[in-house]
Amino acid sequence: MNAEKSLMEELYASTLKDIKEGEVSKGVIAAITAKEVIVDIGFKSEGFVAIEEFRNPAELAIGQSIEVLIENIEDDHGRLILSFSKAERLKGWQKLSDDINEGDILEGKVMRAVKGGYIVDVFGIEAFLPMSLSAFKGLSNHDITTHNYKFVVAKMNKQRRNLILSRREMVQKEREEVREKLWAELKKGQKRRGTVKGITDFGAFIDLGGVDGLLHITDMSWSRINHPSEIVAVGQKLEVLILDFDQANSKVSLGLKQITSNPWDESVAKFPPGARIKGKIVNIMPYGVFVEIDKGIEGLLHSSEITWQKKMVNPQEMFKLGDIIEVQVINVDKDAKRISLSMKQLEENPWSSAAAKFTVGAQTKGIVRGFTDYGAFVELDNGLEGMIHVSDMSWTKKINHPQEVVQKGQEVQVLVLAVEAEARKITLGLKQLQANPWATIADKFPVGAVIDSVVIMNSNFGVFVKLEEDIEALVYSSEIDKTQAAALKAGDKLQVKIIKVDIEGMKIGVSARL
Repeated sequence: MNAEKSLMEELYASTLKDIKEGEVSKGVIAAITAKEVIVDIGFKSEGFVAIEEFRNPAELAIGQSIEVLIENIEDDHGRLILSFSKAERLKGWQKLSDDINEGDILEGKVMRAVKGGYIVDVFGIEAFLPMSLSAFKGLSNHDITTHNYKFVVAKMNKQRRNLILSRREMVQKEREEVREKLWAELKKGQKRRGTVKGITDFGAFIDLGGVDGLLHITDMSWSRINHPSEIVAVGQKLEVLILDFDQANSKVSLGLKQITSNPWDESVAKFPPGARIKGKIVNIMPYGVFVEIDKGIEGLLHSSEITWQKKMVNPQEMFKLGDIIEVQVINVDKDAKRISLSMKQLEENPWSSAAAKFTVGAQTKGIVRGFTDYGAFVELDNGLEGMIHVSDMSWTKKINHPQEVVQKGQEVQVLVLAVEAEARKITLGLKQLQANPWATIADKFPVGAVIDSVVIMNSNFGVFVKLEEDIEALVYSSEIDKTQAAALKAGDKLQVKIIKVDIEGMKIGVSARL
């Protein structure tokens, strides 16, 4: 029996590899977990590789062959520890040592920016690309790290495994031949095709085929733009005009708008003051909207020219990009490239007939359009706007905010209290539609009466209580024990005594000191 067991052990051992730490071995993925990849390299036990060593763990598959470096045959837990990334780097350095020398060309991918330059992946090893040798001027970090590039080996120390690359030399090698030919062909006023290479806040860099030119933001469009990305995009091919160039300093100035005629040359004749025109909203700002009234021509519709209402409107709430609106030209400044527009001038000033239309004491209706802490704005006929002050919302309740009574978009019946046409102001009342109840309230709550109330709110200066629906009173701090007041909360019941009824001031004074 022992002889048979010994024979089995010998046969098993003969199938196992004789491995050494630091060697690269081929293996097959046996399992994949959230933290590790388990690899069979033909040893008596399977090895473990940390999942973060793989750039794309989702692409791994069971049964896939990979090469790994044997880091530790048996760690503290008795496990075989392997490394995929170290095997990649070792293979990369072996290839570099065999085939690559300084001055040779390598292809790699920029992985990330670091202090003084970039880290580039070449054959699985990390090489350094100094900022001074990167030639990435005009490109964002996002653009840099999403492409593969060719580099020249600037310096390599095989013993220390130190590799320094140069993209600048590679660019020079690639462009040297085409540059001379292109410079010889360039002429002012010439049209050329180019590709947008990079975008900055002040313009776009256009690759003309070996020579980069700058298309400044002011030369992109006859109309005003906020950022070059509104006109061009990285990778876009477009036709530009050569405005000027300096071969000695490798500078080329390009124009896009110059390919078309300047629309402002005919703006005064085409858009005289008083003209009614339609245009498309192309930009919305807090102070107004920019309206494109012709190709390359934009005018400003200031917020003060949108409506006859006194209240300043918010253009961002009234309009959306692409809206077609009708406006009237107020003024044209050709030299400054400015056109002032108006919407309200298209209509008769409704305030001139406001007093006749909305007589004091008359009832009318409107839609609640907005709020302040002290009142609600109500849109009436003809686009006019009136306001209901919080003090005119209820005879008996203390209104802290108008939204306690009315909601935005709600249709309300109101009473006209005052009309000031010159000041563009209409004062409205809500409570005035009902009779003043304070004469009967005084009879219902005589001084000295003790009644049950419900706490509404506890404040620093007293406790607000509800005597009955829509009738509230304040128990001042001097009229209630501090300990008792501190323990009260909304909804608690509190017995109070009526100590004062002010019919004119519409207030009831109560005390918790019975």
